Amino acid sequence: MKMLRRKLRSLWIVLLVLCSFSLSGCDMLAEDKDDGADVLYVYSWGDYLNPEVIKQFEEETGIKVVLDEYDTNESMYPRIAEGAESYDILCPSDYMIHKLIHNHLLQPLDYNQLPNARKYIGQDFFAQSRAFDQDGKYTVPYCWGTVGIMYNTTMVHEPVDSWKILWDERYKDSILMQDSARDAIMISLKILGYSMNTTNEEELKAARDMLIQQKPLVQAYGVDDIRDKLSSGEAALGVVFSGEAINLMKSNPALRFQPAPKEGTNVWLDCWVIPKNARHVENAHKFIDFMCRPDIAAANFEELGYSTPNTAVKEQVEEDLGEYVDTAFPPEAIYKGQETYRYLGEALDKLYTKLWLQVKVE
Repeated sequence: MKMLRRKLRSLWIVLLVLCSFSLSGCDMLAEDKDDGADVLYVYSWGDYLNPEVIKQFEEETGIKVVLDEYDTNESMYPRIAEGAESYDILCPSDYMIHKLIHNHLLQPLDYNQLPNARKYIGQDFFAQSRAFDQDGKYTVPYCWGTVGIMYNTTMVHEPVDSWKILWDERYKDSILMQDSARDAIMISLKILGYSMNTTNEEELKAARDMLIQQKPLVQAYGVDDIRDKLSSGEAALGVVFSGEAINLMKSNPALRFQPAPKEGTNVWLDCWVIPKNARHVENAHKFIDFMCRPDIAAANFEELGYSTPNTAVKEQVEEDLGEYVDTAFPPEAIYKGQETYRYLGEALDKLYTKLWLQVKVE
């Protein structure tokens, strides 16, 4: 009798364990699929979405948006790669999208769920995205621009059409450079006639040497503080992103912007993508398509100031832009044929970083 009770007890324990495993397994499966819940987890640049646009999306769809923000592509990437957080949608830049695709961290989009993207996003920008999304499966362009030169016309009296002006000794201690390996090295590579995506170590070392020669002329290497110094008139020339140009010129009427020096520049693209482990895939598609609607794209543009690839926005905002319309919507000649950063692999990432550190400590 005791033996029977023991056997029954053992069988009961086994059944409990199996039931517990089965239930937890069901929970994990439920977490892995798109459960259709009315929520969307967005991970994007800081201040890159008009709050009123998010509110409108929530009101129209009943989907609650949970927004996390990052300040650089490099700080965003580890959270996605480690899978510690399950986001439904991201907005990285060109080369980082290339890296995410390379490491199998994105899922293809269903463009049948994105009619506004297909209708209103300019084909030139989809073509530009092929530099990092070769098969055109993963991205919808959101914002774009160039890396250019902002200059103060009270201090600079010559044409600003070449990166070489940043090596002009007349502007010693009045030149501001981006504290960024890719953006700084890009400039000297372009002057030398090389690709900004070169993998040739000798070309990269030559670009580094040019930046070391320039260093005595540079007032500062910075990021956000470049805007402040140019706005206040503390510097004559600075390397800035085109999306910052309009607000800078409004803050200081003496400022002008050269979006594409004659040697060439980087045309950057930030795009919507969906991570491989996203749980609310249908909601993510709804959000991307909502962001491509002309009225929503216009509202975002007016809030952010960054150029939009949405072809229907210009006519809605150009009257208010006045003299700044060509800065916000550059003619095709500005971006046609320009390069876009690509991910070059871990070894080249480390080399670029090493060479940039050598510039800064020299």
